[in-house]
Amino acid sequence: MTKNTYENPFAKMFGDMPVDMNAFNDVFKNSAAMGEKFAKVALAAAEKNAEIANKWTKETLVKVAAATKAQAEPADYSKVVTDFTSTSVEAASEHVAAFAEVAKKVQMDTVELLMAAGKEVQAETTAAVKKATTEATDAVKKATAKAA
Repeated sequence: MTKNTYENPFAKMFGDMPVDMNAFNDVFKNSAAMGEKFAKVALAAAEKNAEIANKWTKETLVKVAAATKAQAEPADYSKVVTDFTSTSVEAASEHVAAFAEVAKKVQMDTVELLMAAGKEVQAETTAAVKKATTEATDAVKKATAKAA
């Protein structure tokens, strides 16, 4: 048996099957576009989180600077520590709420992207099935015409 004994039937079989490489290219392009959209959401969230963290750090440093100043009376140190602690707790809850808002926005944006992708995939699948059905019907008609 020669190499052609095996290759020819497979080559003929696969040669008779229409393969649309554009479908593979479209899948790749769609995946890349979706990845880009998700990356934009993630990068925007990271940027906003960095801004919140930076603001929180600057505010804390200002409070620390105020808390480290020399006081005239020993009792004043107690007041400074109390003020620093209460404003720090207040700031923490504000900043944690800001982080939570960023997370909420990321979640909403992600759900929107996934829903849009689902609709797009559904439309593409429907179009592909219709096209495949038409091509299969045409192939059957041609085969039937040849046989007759």
